[in-house]
Amino acid sequence: LCPVFSIPANQGIGDLGQKTIRMIDIIADAGYTIWQILPLQMTGPTHSPYQTYSSFAGDPIYINLDRLCEMGLLTQSSIVNCNKFKDFVEYDKIREFKESYFQKAFKVFKKEFDSFKEDFEAFKRDAFWLEDWSAYSLFKSFYNGAPWFEWEDEYKNWPENRDIDLDDYKDEIFYIEFLQFVFYKQLDEIQMYAHARNLKIMGDMPFYVDLDSADVWCNRKAFLLDEEGKPEYIAGCPPDYFSETGQRWGMPIYDFDAQEKNGYLFWCNRMSWMNRCYDMVRIDHFRAFDTYWKIPESCPTAIEGKWILGPAHKLMDAILKACPDIVLVAEDLGLIRPEVIELEEDYGIPGMDVLLFRMETKQLKKKAKKNSVLYTGTHDNDSIKGWLSTYESEEDRQTVIDYLGLDVDASEPLDTIKDINWKFVQTCMNSVADYCIIPMQDILGLSSESRINIPSTVGNNWKWRIKKGAFDDEIIERLRTLTRVSGRL
Repeated sequence: LCPVFSIPANQGIGDLGQKTIRMIDIIADAGYTIWQILPLQMTGPTHSPYQTYSSFAGDPIYINLDRLCEMGLLTQSSIVNCNKFKDFVEYDKIREFKESYFQKAFKVFKKEFDSFKEDFEAFKRDAFWLEDWSAYSLFKSFYNGAPWFEWEDEYKNWPENRDIDLDDYKDEIFYIEFLQFVFYKQLDEIQMYAHARNLKIMGDMPFYVDLDSADVWCNRKAFLLDEEGKPEYIAGCPPDYFSETGQRWGMPIYDFDAQEKNGYLFWCNRMSWMNRCYDMVRIDHFRAFDTYWKIPESCPTAIEGKWILGPAHKLMDAILKACPDIVLVAEDLGLIRPEVIELEEDYGIPGMDVLLFRMETKQLKKKAKKNSVLYTGTHDNDSIKGWLSTYESEEDRQTVIDYLGLDVDASEPLDTIKDINWKFVQTCMNSVADYCIIPMQDILGLSSESRINIPSTVGNNWKWRIKKGAFDDEIIERLRTLTRVSGRL
């Protein structure tokens, strides 16, 4: 498990270039056959890959400049580095830096269009969502980034009426299309290289979409919205261990009754595009297929929400009819109904299990399920060493020591025990789970400074970058040995 943005590339963020090719080599050399990434869609001001302006449009920040040179659109001598050695991603600075290069490349692209025309037209035929995304992106620029439901009616209602002549903005739309063409050309080439190394890439898809997105703007009837486009209900979760008042995510609730009438077209389109881009797809918040928490938008907390039965088999049948070869993984963490597990079993979809969540006496005897994906941790929790540094009582530390079979003194902090991260990796890989996924921080033995996300916070998430030279042949060989010994090579 490693986000693309964390790869140590030259332009301040991991992208779809040579450094990612090198990361694929490292993963494949270690004997691994699955690389899980986080969503690559166009993010908003929080930079969260789970809060995006589209389920389809790729984020141009991941376009690699050197490969634009390979296309003949830039000269290598014109490219300088940006934040190459920073340990964190500065999104706004990198966007501004890359934008000037994109504009230069676009000018050459237009002059040399004949040499790109065939591939470009083929992409446009494939990308059924591109016209809507281009209009949304164009109109959003007219309003300095304001959400679509604050636009004037002719722009707000364009998906229904389409009465604005886009011919007046041909060049602006061509540029938007150009960025998507280049993004997916580079992503497809990365995917092809991964396949050549016998590596599958697992994409990640959130259950809900953002209110301010081309998805909702173009599919308003698929959501529970009022006449102004504002949500009547929003998604979230009830009060739990993490929050006494629950969580309000602000994302609109689907109108599944309306979606059923058109065969869940919006969902089928989303899943078909994910299936086109990735070998496997993890569905975040899978439990909402069964039941979801519906909160009145007017309520200040999530307490007033209620559980609603989801579309379950109806939606899953529609998805599999649209893309019968899709390979799914269900994020089913937390307190769930038995019906969620039954749904997974009915369709042969593995659920998730997290080793760190078992580090309590009551959980330790729980064994991994065969049809599951066992993680040491996820992108939403601390690394192994960061997690273990919070164990203050000697009793809690002894529990972990006994579980791992270590011969050490429980009076010492767990995170200082030599190679304790490798003990967790080994335990995960030796399990009966069909799949195991190891976050990159746990492979490198990093602490809390490498945390990717702290849920319900903004400002410091989605920024962590691997330091250049963090990997060496010793780590790769050690991973490969564990892969072989565990019978997973």
